Amino acid sequence: MEWLGLQLFAELPATGQIILDCRHNPFLVLLAFIVASAACFATLDMSERQSQCEDRFARRQWRVLGACCLAGGIWAMHFISMLAFQAPLEIHFDAPLTGLSLLVALLAAWLAMNSLNRSVMRLRHYLQTALFIGLGISVMHYTGMAAMQTSALQYYQTGLLLASVGIAVLTSLVALLMARYFNKGSGTLHLLLKYGASLLMAAGIVLTHFTGMAAMTLVIPSETALRLPSADNSLQLALTIAVITLLISAGSISAALADKKLQSKEHDLRRVNVLLSQLDQARASLQQAAHYDALTNLVNRRGFNQVFAERLAEQAAHDGMLAVMFLDIDHFKRINDSLGHAAGDELLKVIADHIKAATRGHDLVARFGGDEFCIVTSLNSRDEARHLAQRIMQRMKEPIDLAGRRMVMTTSIGISIFPDDGQSTEELLKNADLALYQSKGCGRNSLNFFNNGLKTRATLELQLEEELRVALFEERGLCVHYQPIFDLRSGQVAKLEALVRWQHPQHGLLSPDRFICIAEANGLIAELDLWVLRRACEDLAQLNRHGYGDLKVTVNCSALTLGREELATEVEMALFQAGLAPRQLELEVTENALMGDIHHTISLLKRIRAQGVALSIDDFGTGYSSLAYLKRLPLDVLKIDRSFIQDVPGSQKDREIVQAIIIMAHTLHLKVVTEGVETVEQHEFLASHGCDYLQGYLLSRPVPLAELRPILERLDRQPGELSPCCDTALPGSPDLFPDSPGYRAGASAARRGH
Repeated sequence: MEWLGLQLFAELPATGQIILDCRHNPFLVLLAFIVASAACFATLDMSERQSQCEDRFARRQWRVLGACCLAGGIWAMHFISMLAFQAPLEIHFDAPLTGLSLLVALLAAWLAMNSLNRSVMRLRHYLQTALFIGLGISVMHYTGMAAMQTSALQYYQTGLLLASVGIAVLTSLVALLMARYFNKGSGTLHLLLKYGASLLMAAGIVLTHFTGMAAMTLVIPSETALRLPSADNSLQLALTIAVITLLISAGSISAALADKKLQSKEHDLRRVNVLLSQLDQARASLQQAAHYDALTNLVNRRGFNQVFAERLAEQAAHDGMLAVMFLDIDHFKRINDSLGHAAGDELLKVIADHIKAATRGHDLVARFGGDEFCIVTSLNSRDEARHLAQRIMQRMKEPIDLAGRRMVMTTSIGISIFPDDGQSTEELLKNADLALYQSKGCGRNSLNFFNNGLKTRATLELQLEEELRVALFEERGLCVHYQPIFDLRSGQVAKLEALVRWQHPQHGLLSPDRFICIAEANGLIAELDLWVLRRACEDLAQLNRHGYGDLKVTVNCSALTLGREELATEVEMALFQAGLAPRQLELEVTENALMGDIHHTISLLKRIRAQGVALSIDDFGTGYSSLAYLKRLPLDVLKIDRSFIQDVPGSQKDREIVQAIIIMAHTLHLKVVTEGVETVEQHEFLASHGCDYLQGYLLSRPVPLAELRPILERLDRQPGELSPCCDTALPGSPDLFPDSPGYRAGASAARRGH
């Protein structure tokens, strides 16, 4: 088959002269390989820029430049290799065919760059594209061979010709895979791999060319005269083409490198902008988290302090008034304990909405944590603050559906006014908190304004707390008084109730109502109860040594102490250290203390009772009075509260209540003690209705151990002739702050026997 003067797939003629003396200039062959390698490297760079460039027009430019680099490199390699061919013939090249071969190379290169621009390349795409590119390279090669004009004819061996086409297709496939692989990546290893890929691709292209050259045989027809070569300028022409091609490749590589650096800087700048944007968002989020409560979206304590300080400065500059309101949700802990914290959180959201709905738009509403809220509002008179607080309290009473239940919540509010109650944020908040404490102490669901009396009482309570701590741990001033408990059946004193007192250096002898509430609020009650227990055991041991071996001592146990797992061990240790038998000790607990964690309480009381210690329930009838719990508790004694005996025998209802309690206790096999007995009539009524023990001022007031023995001798000597004790006044100093919440709480503690 003849194509452009080439004898393809044809047998050698029978006549003619075969040119055997054909060789190649090794320098030009090496130069051709270098040119091909540079062009392949430039093409890989162009492919990388094309894939990484985001601008559509710029991608097209890189595609065109890459196609030119690849086509120029292949064509230059081919032409330089042709110039390296040396034969004893005159050789010149046909310009139109040479130009046509360059166009074919450009077409193949453009097809290659277009395929690399595809977002998805499957195997069939690679194979089809490699086939077309390989055929294009082969056509370019044989078109260039046809441009070589000599007096000889070119015959090609079929096997090597097909091999050159196969090598071209295979080289094209490998080049496509490598170019796709090197589209992404960076670093030294990536660059070294790209160098190796360029050399490999160049070797494949050179191999394609020289396989085709090996397939060629030059035959001079018999009737054609041999024309010898004339002057040879192939070296200069090859060098010129090589330099031009290398300059184009180098320029392209430099442009790609510059663009890569520029794009890297753009990416860095974009990344910096993104980071700055993220930083702004993070700063805004931190600002939100730092100054707003995540649950209710109200201002938190930190944000409140900042805004409050600004509002305060503004009002101070214009001689205005501000009200600071502290709100505390009444009995909120019950919601968390009964329905769970998730329900409590939902309730807080609803409460926050209620508060915001009741306040004005410019009022500052904050949540300080838990169920504590604070409001700051500007006003013209104190009545405005009262009306706002009442509006909030009314709004809070609206029914709330929560966890399948319909409930009504109430709130306690404390209010301080600027500038009357303070000039600084700290002072106003502290005074509002004191007013809130007053509201909670008044039975909750109320509001109170701050007054100087609250501050005086708070100062005194703080002083008493500090001094109580010193008195307890240094054992200075605390003492125990004892009140006899009379056995109606034996006619003798059977027990002594241990009651703590505090001999204060300034305020004199303080009864428990002055300091028990302080001890409970500040975690000292357990230490105080344990101190009383040890002292009572020691004092009873001393009485035993003086002939009172049948006496028992009863010691009060607070709710907080009853919740301690160590109580059983502490009771056992106190008895051991004093040398007392367990039967001589009786622990008194109140109804309300028993109801805290009933299962834990029953377990603990059983352990104590197993030691031989008796147990008594104090203030019966003033708490829950649950018979279901009472029958489960390991009790020995039931003590009737003094409130039921005060009007006996004058009040029929009180008489019937006392009779019912005595009958119920005996049914449960419990002994009955009635406290607060002050008259002979009360004694006669209780004796006639089966009461077991009496306690009260009819017998004796609480006295210190040093004064106890004469009283015991008097009571034991005249069992049938009880008369009112000459001193029936409750010992202690004058009231320090009788209207305070602490007083009322302490008074309850005093009735418990503290």
